[in-house]
Amino acid sequence: MSSIKLTRLKPPVASRKQAMKTKSDNVEPVQVFCRIRPMLNSTDVSCMKIASSTSIIITPPETAINFRNVSKVIQTSFSQVFGDDTTQKEIFNVVALPLVINLINGENSLLFAYGVTGSGKTYTMTGDINNPGIMPRCLDVLFNSIANCQAKKFIFKPDKLNGFEVQSEADAQLDRQNEFHLDYMTSQNEKCKLGIQATDNDNDNRPSFICSTDEINIVQVDEDNVYAVFVTYVEIYNNSVYDLLEDEDPKSKLLQSKIIREDGNRNMYVHGVTEIEVKTSEEAFKVFQRGQRKRRVAHTALNAESSRSHSIFTIRLVQAPLDSQGEQVVQDKRVICVSQLSLVDLAGTERTNRSKNTGQRLREAGNINNSLMTLRTCLEILRENQIQGTNKIVPYRDSKLTHLFKNYFDGEGQIRMIVCVNPRAEDYDETIQAMKFAEMTQEVQVARSVTSKLDLGYTPGRRHANKIFKEARSRLEKAGNPDAADIDVDIGLVYSLGGPFPEMEVTSPHNDQVISNLMRYLELRIQKRNLLRGDLLQKQNNLRNMLVKMERENVSLRIENVSLKASNEKQKEKISALESLVCKTEGQIDTLLYRLNSANDTIRNLQQELRDKDMSLNQRLIDKQRVKQKYNSKIQAETAKMSKELETKLQQQREHLQNQMKDKEEKLKLVKQILVNDDTTNIVTSPYKASARSTIDIPEITISNTVSTTTITTEPAAVEITPKATTAQTTATTSEYDAAEVSKRERIPVVNPRYRRSQSADRWLDHRPTPMVPVGTILQPIMHHKRSVTHLTDPKDITNRTSRYCLVSQNQDEEGELETKLYKGDILPTSGGGAQVVFNDMEYLKQLSPITRKRSVTLSPRSKDQVTSPENCSSAETGSKKLRI
Repeated sequence: MSSIKLTRLKPPVASRKQAMKTKSDNVEPVQVFCRIRPMLNSTDVSCMKIASSTSIIITPPETAINFRNVSKVIQTSFSQVFGDDTTQKEIFNVVALPLVINLINGENSLLFAYGVTGSGKTYTMTGDINNPGIMPRCLDVLFNSIANCQAKKFIFKPDKLNGFEVQSEADAQLDRQNEFHLDYMTSQNEKCKLGIQATDNDNDNRPSFICSTDEINIVQVDEDNVYAVFVTYVEIYNNSVYDLLEDEDPKSKLLQSKIIREDGNRNMYVHGVTEIEVKTSEEAFKVFQRGQRKRRVAHTALNAESSRSHSIFTIRLVQAPLDSQGEQVVQDKRVICVSQLSLVDLAGTERTNRSKNTGQRLREAGNINNSLMTLRTCLEILRENQIQGTNKIVPYRDSKLTHLFKNYFDGEGQIRMIVCVNPRAEDYDETIQAMKFAEMTQEVQVARSVTSKLDLGYTPGRRHANKIFKEARSRLEKAGNPDAADIDVDIGLVYSLGGPFPEMEVTSPHNDQVISNLMRYLELRIQKRNLLRGDLLQKQNNLRNMLVKMERENVSLRIENVSLKASNEKQKEKISALESLVCKTEGQIDTLLYRLNSANDTIRNLQQELRDKDMSLNQRLIDKQRVKQKYNSKIQAETAKMSKELETKLQQQREHLQNQMKDKEEKLKLVKQILVNDDTTNIVTSPYKASARSTIDIPEITISNTVSTTTITTEPAAVEITPKATTAQTTATTSEYDAAEVSKRERIPVVNPRYRRSQSADRWLDHRPTPMVPVGTILQPIMHHKRSVTHLTDPKDITNRTSRYCLVSQNQDEEGELETKLYKGDILPTSGGGAQVVFNDMEYLKQLSPITRKRSVTLSPRSKDQVTSPENCSSAETGSKKLRI
């Protein structure tokens, strides 16, 4: 941090005695700095000359008003004069850097930019892309200084009464989540309305104020405090206060006027103003840019972008100490220290005959000049009261500007002013008035406020000590120490009631400042004494509890020691008994070792014999292998010979079958030609023939039911051309069915007449062993309620809620056809509580392939075509099943 030398101006001779009195009372004059704007055009004539670093010589031009009545040379003095070649950094280091130091130390500060319109006030306060002004540099220094000591967001919350409250971590976390959700929804709405590209372009137009590495200034801060930065941005337009950061009313689309109030500490503030917490300088400047877009500016004859209002950008720094452990913020509103730095960009003074304002611009100019005139009047009355000892009422309430900063002029902070001047001869009349007002302002004495922070008596450097302790504990945990997590640290308090007493010399009967400072000091001393007394009592109680705990542990350790001594004696007796047993065991071990050596010799002999026998067996196996290879070669030769013969026979059979297939294809072609020629005529004129063709492939189903079995035999029926053969076959089948019914009734077994079962309540047990081949026919047994099983493992499978039993089996006959048999029976309960199965029926289903039949069939050319055609065969079979059922 560079050292800043503050320059004080000498008061007039008439007020020297009064100045000595105010100096002893901790007061200082308002410091005013002058900055000369560079000449824009080379043809312009300058009327100013810098005489020294604190004075300017002004030569009135001939075009000035009352040129004959003014002296030829006018000299004005300021705290420091900056020429047109002075950089923004130099002005910040001299003017604003001490105010940032005051802000961090808990003091309030006010900085005015005053001057004629177009003199460079906004450039001095804001700057541009390449040369940031005072406001961006103040933010940069502030955040660089508190970078490692910032509190989490929403730990400090405004109470809407110009004060702040300390929130818990849980409430702060909830507010952070709500803000994140609100920002996300707002950004989505803006992207939908304006587009992403428009939003990005707004940020590109703002000045970049990030300083290079060699320009970074850092102010020393108290590391045991946490800091939070809040910003507000208001403007005073037509003697009304507006919040530039407030969301516009969607109905009127205009900002609402605010009122100025006084808080509990007699400080003036704008009621209901929007305070935004910022964590970086970039974020703070984005907030400033958002309010800057709402500020009133207009085009005049003297300035293309003339400010039509006074803008006040306020930086508020909230700080509070950490607890004794250096981790959490002390949850006490009394320990919060709030300081602020107000940066005011005043609207420029202007004359109507030069600005050519009319209408709304003229009304704005009148309000601007009136507010600046009220400011000048207040400062003049303050100076008169201080110099002459009068007690005139200062008209702060005549203007919103002076009313808002009333507490600064009454001694609640440090005030500085930068008067910006344009050295052109054409602006002489406006500039000379501003210079006189600025020079007069230096004679106003302002009392410096004494910051009183509540000292809790905590140990300095506790944040750093807690950080080191946590690092050491984490290293112990990584090293595998299980008790590292239970280690606690007590940084404790510094038992001191504070520094020396303040100055108690009273130089005037009206000087109450010494008594008030002494009272404030004694109050803080009493508070700290009570705090230290409570901490001492707590430590005494902790020590007493620790001693009681240690005494209890000592008694328990004594009891444990006595029991351990008794057990030690018992252990010694056991050890002596074990020693004698060990001696006896060693003798037995020696005997066993001798036996072991003899057994090892026997084993080696037997192993040698075993190796000899293995060699003889291996020789025999080698001989057998040779014989086996010899016979295998002979078998391979015979196998090759037989395979050649089989291939020859298979080739001959294949040729024979191909010749048969060719003959069949030629016959099929002839049949198809016959069908194509007279298929339609035969279907219409000969219903008898159509009936004969439909029964070509209908299998004859013979159902023979006996007492014990029911056989369903499916065989291809003999194909006859005349319908008589079909009728005779049907009659024969019917007679066989009747005979089977009679034999079935005669062979029904006798059952217990007392056991009756409703057929509607029958439940079948369908026993189908795997694997089963699907029969693919509709002639299936009807079982409404059944339970299917693949194998029977338990007698309960039969007796469990079933009354009928069906067993399915499949076999192949001699010709390779599939035979399916279904054995059916009743499940009857026995007198012993079990059950028995009585088979009373058997169904026999046999499927024959009409293509592989060996029996010859005599067919007409038309019927043969229907049999051999796969399409006709499948359709006829399906139709016959439906007709026979």
